[in-house]
Order: sequence, then C-alpha cells, then structure tokens
Amino acid sequence: MKIKICGLTRPEEADYANRNRVDFAGMVLFFQKSKRNISIDQAKTILAALNPSVKSVAVVVSPTPDQAMQIEQAGFDYIQIHGELSHEILEKGSLPILRALNSPSMTEFESCEKSPRIAGYVIDAAEPGSGKPFDWNTAKSFPRNGKLFLLAGGLTPDNVADAIRAVQPDGVDVSSGVELTKELPDKDAVKIDLFVKRVRETC
Repeated sequence: MKIKICGLTRPEEADYANRNRVDFAGMVLFFQKSKRNISIDQAKTILAALNPSVKSVAVVVSPTPDQAMQIEQAGFDYIQIHGELSHEILEKGSLPILRALNSPSMTEFESCEKSPRIAGYVIDAAEPGSGKPFDWNTAKSFPRNGKLFLLAGGLTPDNVADAIRAVQPDGVDVSSGVELTKELPDKDAVKIDLFVKRVRETC
C-alpha cells in the first residue's frame, strides 16, 4: 500500500516523510488560494531534505506550460494536476502525471487512460484540500487499468483503515488529516506516525 503525505510546507516535514519511509511527498505550487501553497524556492529546500526513495510530487491546479517547466527544472519526480489538463501540458512535458479526479465526477477517465504520461489517478473529494471525506462507495467501481490509484479526501489516522478496506486502492493520500490544526498547514509528526502505522497495520 503506497502512502503519500501531501501539502508539505517546511523542510522538517521532509524528515517526517523520510523516517516513516513513505512513498510520495507532495507540495502545492502556484495556487495562492491554498494555505499550503509554497514557492518554487521553498519547494527546492524541501526537495533537498527528502530521501531519494521518497518520490516528490508537485501539486498544481490548471498549470501553464511555464509552470510545468519550472516544476521539471526544480527536480520533481511527478506532477499532480487538478483542474484543467491542457493538450500542450500532456504532449510536451516529460514528468509522469498523477491526474486528480474529484469523486464522483470521473468523465475524463477514458481520455486519460490512453495517455502514457498519466501514471495514475488521485481520487479526491469534491473540494480538494477541504479535509472532507466523500462517499467511498463512489470510488469502488473506478476502473483498475494497471495505473496507480491513490485515494484521497478527508483521510485521517482514525478513518484510513476503513477507507482501505472499503475501496482497496493502491495507495492513500493525506494532507489536512495529519496537520496540527485546521488553521495552520504545519504537519503533525505524531499524526503522520499514527497514520502510517494504521495503514501498514491494515495491509
């Protein structure tokens, strides 16, 4: 079971990911509306602190070609795209894409599955980053086509085991569920430890 800790904003949070040997660490870029938004320079500092075994993911909303290029140049391993995914981004970039789809709206799946750039999907709530879970039953029928399937949306140490048992995803993605408070984006080391423990106990 893959584990992704998303919304890192500080270098010390890379240490939380490293010591738990998670698979992915995500950072929000170019999206000022998010309290987790950081600059490319801040992201580079966090990237430098990440163990190479933890794959880095740039999380963006409707990115421009210039933004996608900056992400590639910064050294990210993946780009996770919410919102619009332009043909230019899909055709010209080189980073593997994690396509975020907001459950239960999955009408884009058929076009995405044909692209070799799409490495997987992040099935999220209708309001990404809100910390609100959605009806996991809507994700049970999501087509399994060999690409990575990460379940997100309101996961916490308290509910992640139930989510895994209900949906059987390839991995889980958490952000707000391991933060210190609803107001601050800072990650809580204890909550991350517990989240990872619950995931691994379930699988």
